[in-house]
Amino acid sequence: TAVLSRKLQLSYLFAGLYNDYWGRDAAVLRTMGRMPHIRTEPDDERLLKEPKFVGSYMIPDNEDREDNKVYFFFTEKALEAETGTHAIYARVGRVCANDMGGQRMLVNKWSTFLKTRLICSVPGMNGIDTHFDELEDVFLLQTRDNKNPVIFGLFNTTSNIFRGYAICVYHIASIRAAFNGPYAHKEGPEYHWSLYEGKVPYPRPGSCASKVNGGLYGTTKDYPDEAVRFARSHPLMYQSIKPVHKRPILVKTDGKYNLKQIAVDRVEAEDGQYDVLFIGTDNGIVLKVITIYNQDTESMEEVILEEMQVFKCVLHFLQQQLYIGSESAVAQVKFHQCDMYGTACADCCLARDPYCAWDGISCSRYYPTGIRFRRQDVRHGNAAQQCFGQQFIEALAKTEELVVYGIEYNSTLLECTPRTLQAKVIWFMQRAHEARKEETDDRIIKMDLGLLFLRLHRLDAGTYFCQTVEHSIVHTVRKIMLEVVEEGRVDEMFNKDYEEDIPHRMPCPAQSSIPQGSKPWYKEFLQLIGYSNFQRVEEYCEKVWCTDKRRKKLKMSPSKWKYANPQEKKARIRPEHYRLPRNVVDS
Repeated sequence: TAVLSRKLQLSYLFAGLYNDYWGRDAAVLRTMGRMPHIRTEPDDERLLKEPKFVGSYMIPDNEDREDNKVYFFFTEKALEAETGTHAIYARVGRVCANDMGGQRMLVNKWSTFLKTRLICSVPGMNGIDTHFDELEDVFLLQTRDNKNPVIFGLFNTTSNIFRGYAICVYHIASIRAAFNGPYAHKEGPEYHWSLYEGKVPYPRPGSCASKVNGGLYGTTKDYPDEAVRFARSHPLMYQSIKPVHKRPILVKTDGKYNLKQIAVDRVEAEDGQYDVLFIGTDNGIVLKVITIYNQDTESMEEVILEEMQVFKCVLHFLQQQLYIGSESAVAQVKFHQCDMYGTACADCCLARDPYCAWDGISCSRYYPTGIRFRRQDVRHGNAAQQCFGQQFIEALAKTEELVVYGIEYNSTLLECTPRTLQAKVIWFMQRAHEARKEETDDRIIKMDLGLLFLRLHRLDAGTYFCQTVEHSIVHTVRKIMLEVVEEGRVDEMFNKDYEEDIPHRMPCPAQSSIPQGSKPWYKEFLQLIGYSNFQRVEEYCEKVWCTDKRRKKLKMSPSKWKYANPQEKKARIRPEHYRLPRNVVDS
């Protein structure tokens, strides 16, 4: 990881890396420019012990450029951990950008290097916190004041018991307070780490040679030996850095994703300011998330806005676009895709996307300076209040109706996905010739994409209602009429086709070639279901079987619709009766 600094039109490169081929010599160094090359002292485990560098930034403390500091974020083995010799801690390291090293000791070595622990943990009921100690990624969110950015850290667990991820937010003021606080020190008969309460030399170890610090020393080479020696023996600060609200803003322990990278955009909404998190996973999915802090309950609410499938990625922002890069390609993704939330005011408000609002016509990009009244409620998602008088009832009353046909003993999927990821999906069914609705039974698998019947039965025929529940608003999204075709009737139909021995029979012959008084064979299929649904089934068959593409394909291979003999028919059909979906077999 590296950061590039410009001073007097000269460039300086600050980097944290391994300085050898075998990956043993870890170093924080400065190269380029007129100042001497400088690095951490090699083979000193008090400074760095098998670190994994993640990110680095130059963050000014004030208007004095001589007081600029560079911060390094990394993970390393912790010497001060008393619970075990292999404990891993997340760290923040800091050096002065104008550090010249010492005069008689630490020559061409950092004389201002300090570090402290970066904590991201979930408070426990018994006072024992669950720590996320391995830093995966870090993102610096710039604000209007470049001296006070907001830092987002993505952490992983080092536990052998469970796998989890957390995102914590830090203010730079907390980081500065830790570096300006007491130093850590080993003392006592067992050399436990404790607070250093002795005399601290002047100038304060870790401070820069600048006017802000008195201006008595032109460079660090002029520092007294006592100050340089103290900095060398006390690189660790005693106070750790705790996140905002003293807890993560997001915790993921479901094992669904391995989170690897994070980027953040701050956006103004109708009801306040929100930080939108774009989280990259190792399988090419980008999560678009916002989190809302409830001050009364001291808890965080997670709202997943989108799950975008891209590829293995590196996240970067530029002009309201998210650029996602891999080793072989770059993809451009918009921050906002408001049209995906539908054309109703209720759907737009329930999405709770700070980029989007209802403008009276459609769900579109929200602009805080717009002159039109916009309807949006990111914090609560109260669509009933926001959309009152905006065809709210009519929008919820719209239900898509579908007819689905399944063969007995085969697998069938009834598809239904909500528009927002926060909605809970509930299925109800009304069996044929029954008036009451009931919840689906345990034999049917509820999946993200809908209801999966592993083996369809005759009693499964009926009407299925897919309802979404979100913020006490119930919306029937789909009404699916499932017709089950009996296995024996299908066999009879094919058997009849064989006995009549009509050559090259097609399921959908061209209408012009049909002799007057005859009918296409697929219309005989209507007898399997009943003449009450004649028109509906005919339309369905026309749509599925009678396209030009399908007709051409069937003309090329008529044998697909004809068996050579009854034994071949049985050999081909019977094994498919009990076939499970591939994903079920593999699992």
